[in-house]
Amino acid sequence: MALPKIADVRKLSDEELDTEIVAAKKKLFELRLQQATRRLEKTHEFKHTRHRIGQLLTVERERQLGIAPKSASDKSEETLPLAASTKEATKPSATQEEE
Repeated sequence: MALPKIADVRKLSDEELDTEIVAAKKKLFELRLQQATRRLEKTHEFKHTRHRIGQLLTVERERQLGIAPKSASDKSEETLPLAASTKEATKPSATQEEE
């Protein structure tokens, strides 16, 4: 079973998102209970469930802050100017050298 994709989570409404968060936390509790009673057979479900909870909470927080998700092409374009401005910021300016 592959890890769930965050694009699927972003398609959910706020109410569905809240329901999914509760369901995923319940599933994690049940997995812990099964592990404690030595009935757990699929240990990889811990990773998948924690990953899913992280995605759900991330999308919920993005919506609270009003942050729009960016595509991969947008990130690569932003990285280049940022790197150039960082190099310029590390060089001492003319006013700093005179002091």
